[in-house]
Formats: sequence, C-alpha cells, structure tokens
Amino acid sequence: AVRLMEVCGTHTMTAFRSGLRSLLPENVSLLSGPGCPVCVTPQECIDRIIAIAKLPGTLVTTFGDMLRVPGGEESLEAARAEGAGVMAVYSPTDALEEAKKNPDTRIVFFGVGFETTAPATAWTIKEAARLGVENFSVLCAHKTMPRAMAALLRGGEVNIDGLMCPGHVSVITGTRIFDFLSGEHGRPCVVAGFEPLDMALATEMLLRQIERGRAEVENEYHRSVDAEGNPAARALIEEVFEPCEAEWRGMGAIEGSGLRIRDRFARHDAAKIFGDLDLPETVVTPGCICGDVIRGARVPTQCALFRKTCTPATPVGACMVSAEGTCAAYYKYAGRERDK
Repeated sequence: AVRLMEVCGTHTMTAFRSGLRSLLPENVSLLSGPGCPVCVTPQECIDRIIAIAKLPGTLVTTFGDMLRVPGGEESLEAARAEGAGVMAVYSPTDALEEAKKNPDTRIVFFGVGFETTAPATAWTIKEAARLGVENFSVLCAHKTMPRAMAALLRGGEVNIDGLMCPGHVSVITGTRIFDFLSGEHGRPCVVAGFEPLDMALATEMLLRQIERGRAEVENEYHRSVDAEGNPAARALIEEVFEPCEAEWRGMGAIEGSGLRIRDRFARHDAAKIFGDLDLPETVVTPGCICGDVIRGARVPTQCALFRKTCTPATPVGACMVSAEGTCAAYYKYAGRERDK
C-alpha cells in the first residue's frame, strides 16, 4: 500500500469535496497532515490571548476561525460573551486601523498562520513602527511548514511514502525550501495547486516517482509557484521575525518551526508587553484524539466523540472548529465516499 500525505487544510477539503479520495486505487491512501494553522495552535497560546482580552482597556483582534477554538476553560468567543474585548478581522491591517482610531485602547492582533499569512503580519508590524502607533501589538503564533513535515518523517509513527506540499506556502517560499525532505529523508514531494485536477495530477506525479524509485521535489502548481518564491515577502518575514522553537498541538515542540518578533520591533510584541499571565493548566479533553488526527496517525471516525459530543456546532477539538480542519471535512463529507 502507498500512503501519501497532503499537509494543507485546503487540500484536505478539496480532496473530500471533489471525491478524489474515493477515486484512488484501493492500495493508495491520502492522509491529512498538520496544515491547518488553527488546528496546530496550542492551547497555551489560546489561553494567553484570552487572558490578554480580559485585561481592561484591551481589544484582541484575530481571524474568525480562531474565536471558537477551545482553550483550557473557554474560547475567545465565550470570553467575548462575558465582556472581554474580542473582535474578528479580515487582516492585520484592519487591526492596525482600529489602533489608529482608538489610541486609548491597546489593540492586540493574534497572528496565526504559516508562511502564507506571515508577510501581512510582518508588514503591519513594520508599518505600525513607522507610523509610531504605540497601542498596536501582535501576539505571534506564526509557524513554518517544512520542519513540521520533517518532524513527521523523523517520528516514524506514520509511514508516509510521498508528500503533497502546500501551494499557498510555496507561493511565498518557492519549491527549494522542500529540497531537504527529498534529499535527507528520501521522500518524493510535489507542490500542488488547489483545484481537483491539480491534486489528481500531483497524486499521479508522486506515484510515478515512487514507481521509479525517485525522490525529488516537483512542481505541479507552476502557474503560481517557482523555485524562488516571492523575494519581497520572504524579505519582510526575515526583517521582522526570527526563527524559534514552537509548540504544535499534537506534535510538541519543534525547533526552528516558529516565528518570533525581532527585538527591534519589541514595542509591538504582545508577548513582551504583557509578560507573564495567570493561565489555566493545559489539559486534553478525555477522548479527544485531535493530536493523532493532526499527525495523520488516526482518522476522525476513530474518535469516540466524533459526530456525538463533537460537532461543528459544539466543537470539542480544534480540528472540528476550522473550516480547513480534518474533523470538519470528515463531518461534512465522510459517508459519501469510501473511508481511506
């Protein structure tokens, strides 16, 4: 049997929505990986931003998907219902505009996402510094994908024969960032776009590499991705952030997989501004296998809570909250196709 992993949440939804998984031969499986930024944000980070939102004179802004992710005791949405300052925004620049309009309120943007969204956060931090908007800061939970993919391969828990690399990330990074996965780990990689045909072609390219005993990085998404990526976006990330160890839900700490705001922008770093906060103890909800799902070790239908206590209306784990979460995909589409 051949096991391929798509590490991007958008790929997961496309594979289900199009029925691609059910069209594959019996001996070829598509696994979902840790490519949903909402899903991999750890509980401690959620609890920290909730604690900040509860401080007087403070307004937390973030993407809508983050509002319902459970923390140790509640979500941002629940905290807002109790009076905490929480607002959903479409981009970090919206948060900066709020800060400019409300100089007496501390506006904190909860920065979540991979290389795709990191440049926008970096630009906004740089712009806030240029304009002297002192009441704007970012709690940075941005992560980068390649080291997490390598951690999965090193862990050996799941046998992965080939990797479908995320197209959105690759637009920024270029394809060369994945070379070490083929070179050091001997796995075929294909950067794929997000249409069903993109994924079908990428699957064929991976299977051809496996059949011929090759391991290299190929680019199916050539209409948007090249080897170098976006130099301006990469330069912004480099200027504002530095690599650091980051905690991933279900995967633990991964060296060099996080982005931390550089000291020159410390006046806009919420982690430094707010310092130590009283946070609830990190707990795992009994029965929730979200961590296993993120690693591709188990599928949502193996969870005792799935479709029972854990639904999109009452999510127990982060994988059910996000529109790109594997549990959300299974909830919406599983049963229409063969479960693989």
